[in-house]
Amino acid sequence: MVSSNSDAGVRLDLNNPVFQANLLSLQKPERNAALDTLNKLRQLTWNQLYRDSGLKWEKISSVKPPAGCDAVYSLRITQSRRATAYRDGDFIRLLTIAPDHDSTYGRR
Repeated sequence: MVSSNSDAGVRLDLNNPVFQANLLSLQKPERNAALDTLNKLRQLTWNQLYRDSGLKWEKISSVKPPAGCDAVYSLRITQSRRATAYRDGDFIRLLTIAPDHDSTYGRR
């Protein structure tokens, strides 16, 4: 993972096939809400993302991070769903959109 400035703008990486499948399988109202959140993310700095009470960026201790990544985080992507992601330099690398809150944290 490349460290970067927290005042830098958030850059989106939506290339993970699992994230894409999760996003595209959402019903239209939820998909639109997720796209609104993604649009909001690209307008924020990393400091703003960390402090945003609506996104609720939080570290997930129960999920093993991918190789080369310090930690996996969750954030609210719609009113009822959370996404998992990690920071790689200025990029937020989105991994999944969980079908429910508990599955975000590796619990059933």
